Amino acid sequence: MGEKTSISWCDHTWNPWIGCTKVSPACDGCYAENLMDTRLGRANWGGPGKGVGTRSRTGKSTWRAPFLWNRRAVAAGTRPFVFCASLADIFDRRVPTEWRQDAFDVMRRTPQLVYLLLTKRPQLIVPLTEEAGGLPPNAAIGTTIEDQHRADLNVPPLLAAQARLYPLFSFVSCEPLLGRILFSGTSPDGRRQWDWLTGMSATMYPDGPDFDYGPGIGWVIGGGESDQGSHKARPTHPQWRRDLRDQASAAGTPFQWKQNGEWVSVSEVAGPGEHFHFPDGATVRRTGMAIAGRSLDGVMHDARPEVS
Repeated sequence: MGEKTSISWCDHTWNPWIGCTKVSPACDGCYAENLMDTRLGRANWGGPGKGVGTRSRTGKSTWRAPFLWNRRAVAAGTRPFVFCASLADIFDRRVPTEWRQDAFDVMRRTPQLVYLLLTKRPQLIVPLTEEAGGLPPNAAIGTTIEDQHRADLNVPPLLAAQARLYPLFSFVSCEPLLGRILFSGTSPDGRRQWDWLTGMSATMYPDGPDFDYGPGIGWVIGGGESDQGSHKARPTHPQWRRDLRDQASAAGTPFQWKQNGEWVSVSEVAGPGEHFHFPDGATVRRTGMAIAGRSLDGVMHDARPEVS
């Protein structure tokens, strides 16, 4: 587990425990559930009508792996990115505090590694981190946002956690991308404006705006959905992908497009088979992951934040 990974935005995956509970539409096609629950029976996934599920702490070999990666990274002079956790949620309240403390201790003892702590529960980042003794200095924090509704819920607590805990950087994973996401906006009364990528916020007064700058999102990752068991991937509109790319480019924020998923625009891969038509006339075709590929308008986007 974790020595090699097909996930483009990390070099290793590390799972100090396995198991989770579904909390959002992004969880509907959870690959971890399909692998560890449905296929291997390593944990019972929780969710609506299923209870909270089970959590299983992994074995000694898994807990030792980061020390090997750290030694190799020191020798090579590299800073590998480690996704924690690909088969669980590091900020899951159902996990004993001691497990998280132990995981954070491993992170502190492997300083050459960059740990990517991705969660669907950003509201719990601060309390669970402080309960576990503080954030390791080589950790970045991120949250999943599949559409605008989830972005509005998850990005503010992520940035609040960034301001309080001082991670290496913050990031968002827009996978599966199920709707258009805008990182900037204006309040309904027109008095407040914000940009989550740059960290800018402004309050409008009669004599002009009052600007403030706080932490901004440091990395944008996006991807279309893949089939998982009986769950069939939902299509991603081609323009939703471009919107992520263009906003990140305008803000100077690193952008990585992980995968197109099972569907791709007919303008990129035309042919027979199953098609989905969006209300605005855009059409995508189900080609499967291999044919759909990872390019966006013919370009690969593999940027990562720079860490010293």
